[in-house]
Amino acid sequence: MVGLGNPGPNYQYTRHNAGFYFLDAFAMSQGWRLDSKKMLGEYGQGRFEGTQLLCVKPQTYMNRSGQCVRQYVDYFAIPLDRLLVLHDDLDLAEGRIKASRGGGAGGHNGIRSLIEHLGSRDFSRLRIGIGRPPGPEGHDADKVSSYVLSPLAQAVRTLWDERTALVAEAISLFVTQGIESCMNRINGQGNL
Repeated sequence: MVGLGNPGPNYQYTRHNAGFYFLDAFAMSQGWRLDSKKMLGEYGQGRFEGTQLLCVKPQTYMNRSGQCVRQYVDYFAIPLDRLLVLHDDLDLAEGRIKASRGGGAGGHNGIRSLIEHLGSRDFSRLRIGIGRPPGPEGHDADKVSSYVLSPLAQAVRTLWDERTALVAEAISLFVTQGIESCMNRINGQGNL
């Protein structure tokens, strides 16, 4: 499992670090630490639902996440159908959680890097809605960049904390039953 984000304290509580935020929350709920360093990433692992689960946070910055993920996939011989990537999504309402499999990058540079380095789009995603900047500039590249990298308001952090249980449920479904069951249950819950 991979959470996407940017390393360093300046990015810790930004929308673009939703993948890191939710992966950290899940790992903490399991009593795992994601502080081992190897192959351009921080990682931790443990048993979950009877399965050995590896959690990785690329430290290459978002736009080069695929370099790190490819090394882990190769080293641990992880089949792409067992890879779940947690990441922010501008096209989902703030706090909405949606599971999906395959597809394009949708303008997300981290996902674009993964597709490029893995040579495939065939991996599962847990998309975390961050919404777009308000107003007519919601698609302006400069406004979007500033929006995803600005510090989270307390209300957004509270919403994310409320969503950690849903993300943990999605991870459990993915691990035990696969992406189809995860999509059916999580996407159908009508979460915002």
